[in-house]
Amino acid sequence: MAQVQRMSRLMIKTLRDDPADAETLSHKLLVRAGYVRRTSAGIWSWLPLGKKVLENVARVVREEMDAIGGQEVLLPALLPREPYDASGRWDEYGDLLFRVKDRKGADYLLGPTHEEIFTQIVKDQCSSYKDLPVILYQIQTKYRDEARPRSGVLRGREFQMKDSYSFDTTDEGLVESYALHREAYQKIFARLGLDYRIVSAVSGAMGGSASEEFLAPAAAGEDTFVDCPACDYAANTEAVTFALAPVEGVEHGPVEELDTPDTPTIETLAEHLGVTASATLKNLLVKVDGEIVAVGVPGDREVDLGKLGEHLAPAVVELVTAEDFVGRADLVRGYVGPQGLDKVRYIADPRVAPGTAWITGANKADKHARNVVCGRDFEVDDYLDVVVVEEGDPCPVCGTGLKLDRAIEIGHIFQLGRKYADTFQLDVLGQNGKPVRVTMGSYGIGVSRAVAALAEQSADSQGLCWPREVAPADVHVVAAGKALQTELALDVSEKLGAAGVRVLVDDRAGVSPGVKFTDSELIGVPQILVAGRRSAEGVLELKDRRTGEREELTVAEAVARLTA
Repeated sequence: MAQVQRMSRLMIKTLRDDPADAETLSHKLLVRAGYVRRTSAGIWSWLPLGKKVLENVARVVREEMDAIGGQEVLLPALLPREPYDASGRWDEYGDLLFRVKDRKGADYLLGPTHEEIFTQIVKDQCSSYKDLPVILYQIQTKYRDEARPRSGVLRGREFQMKDSYSFDTTDEGLVESYALHREAYQKIFARLGLDYRIVSAVSGAMGGSASEEFLAPAAAGEDTFVDCPACDYAANTEAVTFALAPVEGVEHGPVEELDTPDTPTIETLAEHLGVTASATLKNLLVKVDGEIVAVGVPGDREVDLGKLGEHLAPAVVELVTAEDFVGRADLVRGYVGPQGLDKVRYIADPRVAPGTAWITGANKADKHARNVVCGRDFEVDDYLDVVVVEEGDPCPVCGTGLKLDRAIEIGHIFQLGRKYADTFQLDVLGQNGKPVRVTMGSYGIGVSRAVAALAEQSADSQGLCWPREVAPADVHVVAAGKALQTELALDVSEKLGAAGVRVLVDDRAGVSPGVKFTDSELIGVPQILVAGRRSAEGVLELKDRRTGEREELTVAEAVARLTA
């Protein structure tokens, strides 16, 4: 017996027009179809239909996590400061962290993620290698103080997430736990009906080694990823790496100082000298935890500050300001060159390889230098992939031009290793009677974000179009309006419910057929069953919401078809 939800008793208010502040498709449709309502910036209330979809996504996640031996727990969202001080993340999270004080002045936070607390729980509960491996997970609300929450539930300050953690005594065990999660995620997203890609990623503030993201391609996505059309390489742009290719056997002339007045930018310099921007070396000054650092890239490329920040995490990366040049005679604004930066750390993109020659700043006002050779005239302290990846850049695996696409991050898996186990001295007694340091994995799925990703990928011009696995009902029965039609709609709804079919029936009085039909398209239940013009004959029309295909069926035929 399944629930029959009558719209005459359902709290739902659909809208004809898009919300004024909505930019993404999912934001517009989830609000218009009565699934969510904004409480404040980045904070959303899930209304009855939205809660059903959210719970259906959570159910799929829960079933697949249980299938790999995961044990569900529920940890508090309000957490003490001390564990996050110990891991360093009280400071690393910066302004993203919601910090609160209790009446006694003690510091707390609203949890953005729970590695520290899970580690402490396992330390308390597991003392022997016999207690491991173990996988623990929860589905819970998380909090991040986003500076610009936007796109509805895609980027909020409060969101629902599944986070799981594996605990093993060996590196080999961690690899197995990671593989289990990877396979479970593939099953989850396949069941949800999401089109997704698995891409290489960077660990950032999470720490650890191996890291992969699960991305759902969508125009509204805030992540950009590369996809090679000739091989299976795919990566978040922040994780794309290019090999260092030294230039050998090329002779360059001596450094030549050039008179270049009023050319503080690459564009003005290239125009003044009549050269391409790619022949110049751009040197961007940033502050890393307050220390000035120079970043060198070819002049025709831009520095990806997000990528740089991920590489240098947990350090804080900021652009320099005019005040930072005060008292620094070695830094000439607009004319900085690496050959004069003895007291400044120099980071370069791999394209600035040993043996390459550049036109760059001469560290004098209105002066540049030609034939400045990497490895001869300056040294690179660290090579990092820091340029904005562009369409057509060579694939690091096969060399084919890469394709760029936008996507929504729906999952992320990490091999954390012993970062948190070291912090909290998480040891168990090994087989030889000696302490063994535990190794961890961390695995997240954005549950509320998956709802928005599904809306983005599956909606059409009429409204939402949910896969059956997550839809708020299996069939939306619409009574066109007359008493006989409503009677037939309720009759078939009861029969379907008794057969285990989840039914949403539009039995609202005083609502025109046109509004009901528009709402059925907007709400997006996979099958729409209409009691209309042939109701007196006991005949209904079944419409597939996704394909638009229609057929006429009797009540018995409709029940048989929808329960098959």
